[in-house]
This record gives sequence, structure tokens and C-alpha cells, in this order.
Amino acid sequence: MEKATFGAGCFWGVEDKFRRVKGVISTSVGYMGGHFEHPSYLDVLSRITGHAEVAQLEYDPILITYDDLLQVFWSIHDPTSLNRQGADRGEQYRSVLFYHTPEQRLVAERSKRQLEESGRYDKPIVTQIQAASAYWLAEDYHQQYLEKKRQEKKRHSQSVG
Repeated sequence: MEKATFGAGCFWGVEDKFRRVKGVISTSVGYMGGHFEHPSYLDVLSRITGHAEVAQLEYDPILITYDDLLQVFWSIHDPTSLNRQGADRGEQYRSVLFYHTPEQRLVAERSKRQLEESGRYDKPIVTQIQAASAYWLAEDYHQQYLEKKRQEKKRHSQSVG
């Protein structure tokens, strides 16, 4: 198994998208790229920690490549939006690729360069490519948040109907 870490806005949606990708074995959400140890969600929201909200996943490289994961990453957010995705604003929502190996770094840089050269975007791509650093797991209620909400809604509709 290999590890990949992506920041592309609110970590709930990022995790939810990657959980559905064949070859992704497990996901979690947390914080990376900051200078504050053991940050809480409220710490990160205060914008004093420097962390990004990230989804970290373990994947089977026989079933899916890192390059394939990058294609998902580029497709689920706007990489030209600085410290913002949709209504979410702040550096914790920045577009960032955290690489875990020198090979991931090379693949990420090549992928970003190809996207820049493709002409797909009118604005520059602001996605950062950084070495993975300490990963701080987010609180339990954030883990698989959107899946929990879907299940809750389903249970509610079954009990009402």
C-alpha cells in the first residue's frame, strides 16, 4: 500500500470523492502543512496554525496509480483559486499536493505542468506541491462525514416512511 495526501477545499468532500475510487483502500481527514502541534478543528479555523484541511488515503498501486489519483484531484476542485474553494475561504482550504516520496513529487510536478500547458484554465494554477509533514487526524465526527450524513438521512426517511 502507498499513501497520498490531498488538500482541495473542505476535507469532507475531498475524502468523499476519493472513497469512491477503485484502488483506494482507506481514507481519513486531518490537517497538514502547519506549524502548530496537535491542532483541533477550531485551531485550524482560527487561521493561526498554517494547516490545510486534507484527505489522506492509502491506495493499492497495482489497482490505481498516483497519476490516476492526481487526475481525480484536479477534477474535484478549482486549482486556480487561491486559499478558497466555493464559499470556503482561508488558507486551510488551499489547493495543495503533499508528496510522500521523491517519485510522487516528480509525478505531481509533471501533472501540474501538463495541466498548466493544456490551456484548460485562463488563470494560473496556484496548487502548492510540498513534502508531507506531520499529519494530525481530525476529530472523529469529521471522518467520513458526508457518508454519515447520507446514512442518517436514509435512516430518517425509512423511519418516517
